[in-house]
Amino acid sequence: MRAETLEVLRESQRLGFLGARPVEQAAEHAAAFASALGQLADGARLIDLGSGGGLPGLVLADLLPRCSIVLVDRRQKRTDFLQRAIRRLGHEHVRVVEADVLGVAQEVEAGIEPPFDAVTARGFGPPQNTLRLARRLVHDHGAIVISEPPTAEQRWNQGLVDELGLTSERLGPVRLFHVKR
Repeated sequence: MRAETLEVLRESQRLGFLGARPVEQAAEHAAAFASALGQLADGARLIDLGSGGGLPGLVLADLLPRCSIVLVDRRQKRTDFLQRAIRRLGHEHVRVVEADVLGVAQEVEAGIEPPFDAVTARGFGPPQNTLRLARRLVHDHGAIVISEPPTAEQRWNQGLVDELGLTSERLGPVRLFHVKR
């Protein structure tokens, strides 16, 4: 993790875009998303839902420089911050989109935007809604990584996972979903 990225995340925290958790711990948690995704092909397309203050998106931008990354959030204040952050960090492979994720999903389904290789989400919304929306964004060989609570609670309805054509496994602080092939 680059020191500059940690400083940008501290600024995000000062602005109230991140919680009170130490930035180093939050960045370590964000790195678990990249670990779960494994080795993505050069040029793989990744979208981070509800990028807000930059987690996990800015950490993923550091760790996955050969991927094309889209950070999406519907709040202009946060997307303005993210725009400044990616310029400051020199992330030419990252694009910030101010939009409701539902609109992005509709663009993917209409063929306006190609489907993504991977979708990430941390604290985006109710788990079942997040999973349904993420599945609409990812292509038929893609992966979805969603943050998990620290407890071992079962929050994923297996019927929904099956209905969406996914498999799933918990990998530490995140859950990895793969589209069944």
